[in-house]
Amino acid sequence: MHSFSAFDTRGYRTVAPREGYDRWAATYEETVEDAMDIALLGRLAVDWGTVGSAADLGCGTGRTGSWLAARGVGEIDGVDLSPGMLAAARARGVYRSLHEGEVADTGLSGDAYDLVVSCLVDEHLADLRPLYAEATRLLAPGGRFVLVGFHPHFIIVSGMPTHFDDAESGEPVAIETHVHLLSDHVAAGLGAGLALAELHERVVDDAWLALKPKWERFRDHPVSFAFVWSGP
Repeated sequence: MHSFSAFDTRGYRTVAPREGYDRWAATYEETVEDAMDIALLGRLAVDWGTVGSAADLGCGTGRTGSWLAARGVGEIDGVDLSPGMLAAARARGVYRSLHEGEVADTGLSGDAYDLVVSCLVDEHLADLRPLYAEATRLLAPGGRFVLVGFHPHFIIVSGMPTHFDDAESGEPVAIETHVHLLSDHVAAGLGAGLALAELHERVVDDAWLALKPKWERFRDHPVSFAFVWSGP
C-alpha cells in the first residue's frame, strides 16, 4: 500500500468511508458511471447464470446486485458499512439479505457462496489481505472471487481521490483513499490461496470521454480493473 497523500492534487476535506458513503448515498447513482465497473463485469468469462449464491461485499446502492440478478444469479446477500447505501440497495428488491458490516468481517456463513464480488471498495482499505482472506472463507469449493477497482495508475496520475459533492454545502469531499498496486492484489490473492483466472483493465477511450469530456488529457490511461480469482 502506498500513501495517497504523496499524489493528492485536490486537497479535499477527507472523511471515513462510513460517513462519506452515508452522505453520498442520495446522489451516488447520478455520479458513478457504469463504464467504471459494470462494463468490466460484462467482459468476464464467468457463466453468471450458473451461480446459485453470491455475496456482494460493499454492495452500496445495489448496482452490482441488480446486474447480477438480471443475469440469472440466484440468491444474493449484500454487506455494506453504510446504512444509507443499504437502504438504497434494499429498495431494489434483488437481495436475499442485507447486512451492515465490514467487507473483511462480514459475519456471513463460510464455504457458502459460488461467487463473491466486490466493486469499487478496495481503495478504501488500508490493507487488502483481510478482504481477500474473507472472500476465500466465504467461497464454496470451485467458487470465484470477482474484484473490480479504481485503477491505482489513475489515482496516481490524476491525484484524484474517490470523492463526491456534499448535498448540503456543495463542497467536494474525499473519502479516505489508499493506493494499492495491481501487484499488491496479486500478493494478497495468492497469499489467501486463490488462483488468478482473469485480469482486465478499462482505459479512458471515446466512450469514456463522451461521459466525461474534461478527461481528454487522460485518454488511453487505465481507469479501472477487474480480477477474477478461483477459490481453493
